[in-house]
Amino acid sequence: MILDGNLPQSIDAAVAALEAGELVGLPTETVYGLAADACNPTAVAKIFSTKGRPADHPLIVHLAEASTAAEFASQIPGFAQRLIDAFWPGPLTLILPRRADVAQAAAGGHDSIGLRCPSHPVAHALLRAAAERGIAGVAAPSANRFGRVSPTTAAHVAGEFGPSLLVLDGGPCTIGIESAIIDCTRGAPVVLRPGQLSRQEIERVAGARVLTKEELSAPDPQAPGTLSAHYAPAARVRLMAAGELRTALDLLGADAKNIAVWSRAELKSASRQIVLRRMPSDAAVAAQQLFAVLRDFDEEGVRLIWVETPPDTPEWEGVHDRLARAAASA
Repeated sequence: MILDGNLPQSIDAAVAALEAGELVGLPTETVYGLAADACNPTAVAKIFSTKGRPADHPLIVHLAEASTAAEFASQIPGFAQRLIDAFWPGPLTLILPRRADVAQAAAGGHDSIGLRCPSHPVAHALLRAAAERGIAGVAAPSANRFGRVSPTTAAHVAGEFGPSLLVLDGGPCTIGIESAIIDCTRGAPVVLRPGQLSRQEIERVAGARVLTKEELSAPDPQAPGTLSAHYAPAARVRLMAAGELRTALDLLGADAKNIAVWSRAELKSASRQIVLRRMPSDAAVAAQQLFAVLRDFDEEGVRLIWVETPPDTPEWEGVHDRLARAAASA
């Protein structure tokens, strides 16, 4: 059931569901989440089973206030605190050492935990109301089946899990891709997943160079949304240069079918069965549309999705990351 997230009675109903150990569809500025009380292991287990997600793959805990981080993290390094002060509430998740006595199930049994304070007003209203009733944080991975395309509208969530799930409708997500994830357990910031915030912005605030996973000799930490194959529609995704797209469409000619194309370049096809859609030239707008476009193409029934490779510039890093993971799932 979809409820208007701007109504106080909808927030009350959602908090009551969380208190009862049930799941709630939650809007954030990035994507919609599948939420449960982070400190209720039975409720958290429902997230894993409902999504079909491995129980050792950790979840992000969403907080109403930055000050609540100390209830979940055993320590917060100075550079992490600077990131919190600058970017919370907002699209940034920090991996921090976990207090041993909290949220073990939400952390997938790991010694670290991902924390975020979302800026969406509906999310903030729910988290604040839940905190007032003893729920310190809400675990909320993206509200989709594991590995599939993330939802950016309430209708996407309802379509994924059916009418029995209570979903707060906060409108389309304004950012449209998941938060950046910065590991703060290594003595220096390490980017595990890019997002809307650029590496340069994060470095400037942290006062330290942001490392990549490739620069570490130690094994990758377990963190949400960092699998190499992820965010995949039913159709196979392939990244291609504009010239490759033009050549392929010309070679296929009028007989082409079951293909959708998302490109910044203006393309033409002799076939009426090819779905052509323009990708915005602005990276932020493209990110906001990305998952909805992939879902729309699936609804068209195509078997192949050809996407023009995004520019290799900092502002496109998050879009490129999600598309590369979607293509790796083919």
